[in-house]
This record gives sequence, structure tokens and C-alpha cells, in this order.
Amino acid sequence: MPHLVILYTNNLEKETDMTALCRSLADVMLVQHDENDKPVFPTGGTRVLAYPAAHYAVADDGTAGRAAGGSGDYAFVYLNLRMGRGRSPAVHKRAGDALLMATKAHFQPLFSQRHIGVTLQIDEGPEVFDAKHSNLHPLFK
Repeated sequence: MPHLVILYTNNLEKETDMTALCRSLADVMLVQHDENDKPVFPTGGTRVLAYPAAHYAVADDGTAGRAAGGSGDYAFVYLNLRMGRGRSPAVHKRAGDALLMATKAHFQPLFSQRHIGVTLQIDEGPEVFDAKHSNLHPLFK
């Protein structure tokens, strides 16, 4: 942990590079530091995964989008960052603001071409079960 999972409408597949967004967001996570200047997220535990939704419905049937001069083909991106407990509210806000800023920058070229909704949520423990096995972490010690 932390894991950032991105769900998005598959109409974005041909319009943007989601792998580039994943890399950008992982890089944003890795530069976050707490009040003691310690990294917020462990390098080996940082993961960003994106999944297109094959089936979706967003808002109305496109009527409002067409009336506003668009195609009515809405898009949506949902980002959920899940992290373990113990970080301050200030760290949550800084990380959330940084991730949202990077996401908005990534999609900026599309905002002028189509209607897109973006939601970012951060969830924090408590976990009821948390087991890990990884040979990644030793790489970063």
C-alpha cells in the first residue's frame, strides 16, 4: 500500500495515454513528504492501476452536453487512493491536491474537446486483514 486505482469510461481509451497518467501519478506520490520531511509513500509499495469501464452511463443521455455545443458523449474518471492509517490531515490534503492537479493537467487538452467528470477520493484504514508478500521493497532500502 498505497494503491491508487483509476476507473474510467472506455471512450477515453483512444484520446489519452492512461499509462502516462499512471506514471505521472506514481511520480507525484513518490515526491510527497510529511511534516518531518519523510516520504509519505514507500517506493516499493506505490502502485497506480487504471481500468476502463466497458459499460457505463454518465449523467443524462447527452442532451445537456449537446445543447452546450458538445457531442453528448460524456467521460468520467474516478481515482481512489487507498493508504494505511497514520498520516496527518495535512498530508492527505497535500497529496490529494497534488494528485488532482496532475490529473487535471493530464486531461487539460481534452477538457476543451469534451465533457469529463473527475473524482478523486482518498481512503484510509483501518484494515480488517492486511497481508503482504513482496520482493520489491528490498530494492529501495
